[in-house]
Amino acid sequence: MKAAIRRTYGSHDAITIQEIEDPIPKEDEVLVQVKSTTVNRTDCANLTGKPFIMKVMLGFPKPRKIILGTDFAGEVIETGKNVTSFKKGDRVFSFLDMGLESQSELVSIKENSLLNIPENIDFKQAAASLEGAHYAYSFIHYVAIQPGNEILINGATGAIGSALLQFVRLFDVDITVTSNSKNNGLMQSLGADKIIDFTKEDFTKTGNSFDFIFDTVGKSTFGACKPILKEKGVYISSELGPNAENIWFDLTTKIIQNKKVIFPIPFSLKKTMPYIIDLLSTGKFKPVIDREYSLDQISEAYKYVLSGQKTGNVVVNY
Repeated sequence: MKAAIRRTYGSHDAITIQEIEDPIPKEDEVLVQVKSTTVNRTDCANLTGKPFIMKVMLGFPKPRKIILGTDFAGEVIETGKNVTSFKKGDRVFSFLDMGLESQSELVSIKENSLLNIPENIDFKQAAASLEGAHYAYSFIHYVAIQPGNEILINGATGAIGSALLQFVRLFDVDITVTSNSKNNGLMQSLGADKIIDFTKEDFTKTGNSFDFIFDTVGKSTFGACKPILKEKGVYISSELGPNAENIWFDLTTKIIQNKKVIFPIPFSLKKTMPYIIDLLSTGKFKPVIDREYSLDQISEAYKYVLSGQKTGNVVVNY
């Protein structure tokens, strides 16, 4: 089979497409023919080994897994003898932030790590509904959103942000987002009430205040956002912050301040995916897809995602 290989941490030019042996499923595993995957922010962290904590988790000085990929959607072609939940021909998908080695034509995965794709969702939509939506779930399930709340989503054009915007829209709230001008129409279609063009204006200087600030790109800080948080307001970021400050603030602001930081440790896939699948099935969540590539073009896909220019998801189809 073909697979996207990197043997050292680096940029997109560290990736090669190589022919390697097909995986053989164990007794409790399922062999899946991958149809679509994404190149997402987690993939880029796994590729580059940045921040440094990634190397601690993935292997130092070189990654333990040489095949890239954290998510996939595909079709079951073989099952181990102890597998009971899936059969040949089933359409399935999965995500694991530490890597599934799924940017390959075949992947062998434990039965309990798989989920069925809803009938009305195709493979590329399924793949695009995993990583960003999984993290977006944490933003709204660590807080108690009330009707009438004012919410700001920084980075609403990304995979996490565009999913989060759709999730927050299900509440009776007022939503402000940061976007660039080319995506204003998209933001409105997904439910934004107000749009701040981050290329022209600093959202912390608009004079507006918010009950919740969700920084889905991790490009702001609690210090910068604190003045525009209302009393008992909450700041959540998808990143650790400078010197991992958001973990510290998560602990201290609960005690000594009325404006809080919450660090959104991701829930398990078994917790997040039933929620996401329900919204996919009912049409309340539609993952945004920016560009599509083939497996042979995956280095270019990484280059594009690493540039920070993508909107929503970048999909690789096989």
